[in-house]
Amino acid sequence: MEAIILTQSKPYAPPYDDLYIYLIKGAFRQEDEALLGNDFLGNWVEEGSSFLFFRRPLRRRISQLLTARPDLELVDEFHFSYEEWQGGGLNPMRIEPFLIVPPWQEESPQEEGLITILLDPGVVFGNCHHPTTQACLKALTLVARKIRPGRVIDLGTGTGILALAAARLGAREVLAIDLNPLCVKTAARNVGLNHLEETVHVIEGTAEDVADEPADLIVANIHYEVIKQLLEKDNLRKTAKLIVSGLMRSQYKDFSVRLKHCGFHPVREWDHDMTWYTVLASREAHHGG
Repeated sequence: MEAIILTQSKPYAPPYDDLYIYLIKGAFRQEDEALLGNDFLGNWVEEGSSFLFFRRPLRRRISQLLTARPDLELVDEFHFSYEEWQGGGLNPMRIEPFLIVPPWQEESPQEEGLITILLDPGVVFGNCHHPTTQACLKALTLVARKIRPGRVIDLGTGTGILALAAARLGAREVLAIDLNPLCVKTAARNVGLNHLEETVHVIEGTAEDVADEPADLIVANIHYEVIKQLLEKDNLRKTAKLIVSGLMRSQYKDFSVRLKHCGFHPVREWDHDMTWYTVLASREAHHGG
């Protein structure tokens, strides 16, 4: 079943009209946020730089930051509408058996037999429009049809959508981890929106930080270099099932070989236009179905 975007007759308002983003080179610190005011939305950290998000243009605040922190440098600035930043699609979305609903929806749609998940992506990517996210949701559903997931680790949780889905499908416990502090805040907020605090625990860190954590299922929709490191970890030998996504066509063959060396057997594979690949693998031999 393909994802279906549900349009609503009544208007609704996304959390922000516009986003103003300033790219800062250098080690932005959490205590620096005090200089940025109430219109500061968050900090996306990437390779020694920070993308600082605001709901309105605040070059004055950036100037104050640079004065206080002369080791920082303004590299560039951007302006997007919120819909442009999220790639459109701010309406509810049906990806069976899930109904993904933005919390700002005036009237939440209801569809019998579907599992509703409230999802506020904030300024983090992960609003369920990317094919890798959709494939991971389908893979999680396939696992849950056969056995309760047990303990799940979601590596690179982003908005937390896959962790939330695993919990809604009956996982006993979900550990969601992300290196990016903005993702951690966003995922934690979505856990609260769905009242899943008892099941889903969000932490900041790397895949290596949870390398020794036991899990019945690991979900990894992350960069391939991190996936390769993951396959070398000993704890993977104790994991029954694995969902890996974010694989490009050029990486897929190498990944398949590495997967078999770890003792996993492909159960199901998804590809989107022969570009993005998602794999559900198990330590149990697969006999079709």
